[in-house]
Amino acid sequence: MCVTAVESRPVGTLGTSQSPSHRPFGARVKAFVALTKPRIIELLLITTVPVMFLAEQGVPDLKLVFLTCLGGYLSAGGANALNMWYDRDIDALMERTSQRPLVTGMVSPRECLAFGITLAVVSTLLFGLAVNWLSAWLSLGALLFYVVVYTMILKRRTSQNIVWGGIAGCLPVLIGWSSVTNSMSWAPVILFLVMFFWTPPHYWPLSMRVKEDYARVGVPMLPVIASNKVVARQIVLYSWVMVLVSLLLQPLGYTGWFYTAVALATGGWWLWEAHALQNRAKAEETGAKLKEMRLFHWSITYVSLLFVAVAVDPFLR
Repeated sequence: MCVTAVESRPVGTLGTSQSPSHRPFGARVKAFVALTKPRIIELLLITTVPVMFLAEQGVPDLKLVFLTCLGGYLSAGGANALNMWYDRDIDALMERTSQRPLVTGMVSPRECLAFGITLAVVSTLLFGLAVNWLSAWLSLGALLFYVVVYTMILKRRTSQNIVWGGIAGCLPVLIGWSSVTNSMSWAPVILFLVMFFWTPPHYWPLSMRVKEDYARVGVPMLPVIASNKVVARQIVLYSWVMVLVSLLLQPLGYTGWFYTAVALATGGWWLWEAHALQNRAKAEETGAKLKEMRLFHWSITYVSLLFVAVAVDPFLR
């Protein structure tokens, strides 16, 4: 994740607001950008824009693409800022989040809360007035689901947090379709389900790597409460369902040979990596030998290639 700080603090220390002289303008701007988690939003936009090409069966209006991406960035950025505002207590105790702007004091909690709410309001109005209100309500729903359902309710209470909380990250697929058609169809629903089943096996390998962080703050991610064997078995299960669902677009007539070929190739490689991780877990490999991050990094490549195929396929039919 992209985070910015001006000084290093030990894990477990929640920073207080720094004096203006210690918060230069440039660093403050970077800190507010960091609140939006730009690298995560990049992934959300990768799943939004290609669906617009699929909905249009060609090149969508570029102004509409820009407005949808801008609205999506502001909405997701607001959700991420509100997530940081609520989680600032545990962020201060986790090594991988200990340099976030609220922890270092570069941004105060009040500023972060106001920033997140402002982005939520602006993004909803932008979608409603410049795109359509169906997209606006879907965007607002994704934001509220991520902040309220995932961050405030599920994250600290259940090991299934990322399974159901991940729904918020699936909604940009529906938003991309609705921004072009102002309606729904089975195509975006199928891609929504691909992302739903993609999210757990994408995030659990990372959770395996940093499970001590989550254990320290009492967040029951699955790798915290279950063995690597159990987690790897769940990863394989979700991976198979994800790949099978991804192949439904072609028989239903939404895509042609190109998308199907990419889905088979990338899905096959995903399953190879998932089963390899399961085999290493069964062999009780730990530490660097578990190589859990191989699947995490491949998961990002997979979803990027799959959705590029979604965008390219209409031109090859």
